[in-house]
Amino acid sequence: MGVTGWQKQEQRHQEDLQRLRGFRPIDDTFMRGLFKENIPLAEFVLRIITGKQDLILIKCETQADFKRVTGARSICLDAYATDSTGKKYDIEVQRSDNGADPHRARYHSSMMDVENLDEKQDYRELPDTYVIFITENDYYKAGEPLYVIENRNLTLNQPFDDGAHILYVNGEYRDDSDLGKLMHDFNCTNASDMYFDLLAEKTRYLKENPKGVSEMCKVMEDLRNESYAEGREEQAKATAIRLNQKGLPIEDIADSIGFSIETVKNWLTPKAV
Repeated sequence: MGVTGWQKQEQRHQEDLQRLRGFRPIDDTFMRGLFKENIPLAEFVLRIITGKQDLILIKCETQADFKRVTGARSICLDAYATDSTGKKYDIEVQRSDNGADPHRARYHSSMMDVENLDEKQDYRELPDTYVIFITENDYYKAGEPLYVIENRNLTLNQPFDDGAHILYVNGEYRDDSDLGKLMHDFNCTNASDMYFDLLAEKTRYLKENPKGVSEMCKVMEDLRNESYAEGREEQAKATAIRLNQKGLPIEDIADSIGFSIETVKNWLTPKAV
């Protein structure tokens, strides 16, 4: 007898529960659950990282999608926050060194600029932005807890003062400072091992409270669905290109793969260089 749909679903559920037990705050899937509708925790983390003890957040969104330019690569921010002075914060957790490449940080910074300046606004209205990469490894291998990157006028050896800031937080760093303790907590699987109550409380809720466990299982299921959708789109795009090369009209291509004519046109339009 073959495996039923219910049995497959139950097997996935048990696998999700096993994954949940091993999650740490530095795992982006778990971070999505930690920061979701949790401004106090995001504010607490940002105060420690930036050193701004008076920082007050008014908004925090997880998995914020940024894409304003047709054909440009979109990004999905792990956590996107706004403080009471209008400053914007992108908090990213990076397990792999490849994910922390400086070019990626630059792209995130540029996308935040595009997102925050509308037509006819003056350039000076751009808010200060902070791209924060919390890396599992010491990306710059210098043993520092925090690496601060800002643009400079090299000729005059002065700050460029463009309001763009990039911070790399060393996830390997440990000491008795708040940042050292925070990085310890970000690598804990067990809430009882954490220093900070605010982080431990939400971790315990998501791992031990039935309602919290259900929320995390929903997050993992959503990620599976997103991954499936992305794979389907890539497959459809490849099919559209092949059919276009065979001379099939765009309208027929769109109809055959189940995507809009506008989407197919974007896929097939050569990008300007």
